[in-house]
Amino acid sequence: MLKLTNPFLNEIKECQKTDKKLMERLVLINEGKETDFGVDENGIIRYRGRVCVPDVPELKKMILEEGHRSGLSIHPGVTKMYQDLKKLLWWPGMKRQISEFVYVCLVCQKSKIEHQKPSGLLQPLFVPEWK
Repeated sequence: MLKLTNPFLNEIKECQKTDKKLMERLVLINEGKETDFGVDENGIIRYRGRVCVPDVPELKKMILEEGHRSGLSIHPGVTKMYQDLKKLLWWPGMKRQISEFVYVCLVCQKSKIEHQKPSGLLQPLFVPEWK
């Protein structure tokens, strides 16, 4: 289970202030014209309860690396990683970026079944005789 820590949320909050599209959303929120987006008690912009990740490539890369290589998840596939991250985070094109990130992971590429040697022919099991 991924969990957002307070320093990480503070970093997202600071980066949100520099994101032009999120600031446009904030204006709409304040005018009451936006229903899916909102601001929580910490001043963080959220989309349907999920934290809006600003368009900062380094921040997104850090999130993807943590979600993919952390000690708890250890190289999940695209679907599992997306399901885990979408519970907490949101940004436009998130699923596509996750799939691109997982597909370039060398460890994941090596572990795919089409890259492994075939195990060979099936061998019959020895059945002991009962006396």
